[in-house]
Amino acid sequence: MDKALLRLGCFLILFVSSSFELLAAQDAPQNALTPATTRAVGTISSISGQAITLKTDAGAEVVVTVTDSTKLLQLKPGQKDLKEATPLSFSDLKTGDRILVRGAASADGKQLQAASVIAMKQSDIADKHTRDRAEWQRNAIGGLVKSVDPASGVISITTNSAGTSKEILVHTSKSTVLRRYAPDSIKFDDAKPAPLSEIKPGDQLRARGQKTADGKELTADEIVSGTFRSIAGILVSTDAAAGTITVTDLSTKQPVTLRVSTDSQLRKLQPFLAQGIAMRLKAAAAEGTAAPNAGAPPASNAGQAPAPPAGGAPRGGPGSGGPGAGMPGGNGQARGGGEFQQMIARMPAASLSDLMKGDALMIVATEGSSTAPSTVITLLGGVEPILQASSKATPEMILSPWSLGAGGGGEGATP
Repeated sequence: MDKALLRLGCFLILFVSSSFELLAAQDAPQNALTPATTRAVGTISSISGQAITLKTDAGAEVVVTVTDSTKLLQLKPGQKDLKEATPLSFSDLKTGDRILVRGAASADGKQLQAASVIAMKQSDIADKHTRDRAEWQRNAIGGLVKSVDPASGVISITTNSAGTSKEILVHTSKSTVLRRYAPDSIKFDDAKPAPLSEIKPGDQLRARGQKTADGKELTADEIVSGTFRSIAGILVSTDAAAGTITVTDLSTKQPVTLRVSTDSQLRKLQPFLAQGIAMRLKAAAAEGTAAPNAGAPPASNAGQAPAPPAGGAPRGGPGSGGPGAGMPGGNGQARGGGEFQQMIARMPAASLSDLMKGDALMIVATEGSSTAPSTVITLLGGVEPILQASSKATPEMILSPWSLGAGGGGEGATP
């Protein structure tokens, strides 16, 4: 399955769940909950007779019993008011539909006598999926955050297309959906709602909304952001059992241990490709022009990473599966750096056993936390010629093609 689609699907699940929470809040005053009453949100995994097996978003299985007195309603994705709901027959419920159930739970919590069921049809969610994906393709931009003005709600980002830096103003409002990647995860479904105040200069950001005719401004409907790390370093050791690597960061001269997950994208450049890229860098430096995919504002070791495709996307985040593995963008459709992204994505996957002590690496990773190491999003080996040729370019500039935003925000990428 296309990782960009998977990321967008995860986003829709989050979207539907948040919609259900709003509906539950509306439902509460009219149907006061007793201590024995509970709610469950999830996806129908099977239906037998009048019983529904519900796989909740928390991962549990609950058997929901529907009776003649159960109130059945249907809403379309995006509807958030019970006044918009329409009556639904039990026979219309299908496997894969999303439902919010309210009713009396058994003592062990494994059964639920339904008082009401509010459903969103799988087909309707799929239709919204398709529309949202097309919308991200048409009306999304991405790049590195240059500045944030909380008072006006304006974010300035620097995009990078065909080696040219471009500044875009992203306008937010109270209706803008803001999400942020978790510091220890590259999965888009781990992105959480977050206030504008959490977005910082150097962050990777992707926004969808209405662009002005000149493309210099965008009024955002949705934004996803995150702090990522760009590392150019020398491999010290690998630990396949623990799923970690240790590299010496060339900018800090300090060892860094990184986690490698099943979502991490590992590639190794063939020598002729690395030499070709190095020649382009040298030519650009000799001509006094920007290095390929340069243009990102200088950042510290924490900042430029890799959607997600959203979209995605980057798994949309951040790499080939879209921003690596979960953030919007990164589907290889971006101009300039996007062509490079496509080339990297088409290369055969590498494994830890393909990496040797002393190899030069370029890495995009999650920010990490005090309790969890950074996780590799994209790792590119065989880059010795590139590092030797890029003395005037920062690691952030060189790594931008493998960013969550598909090379810093080329239009056309999806979540």
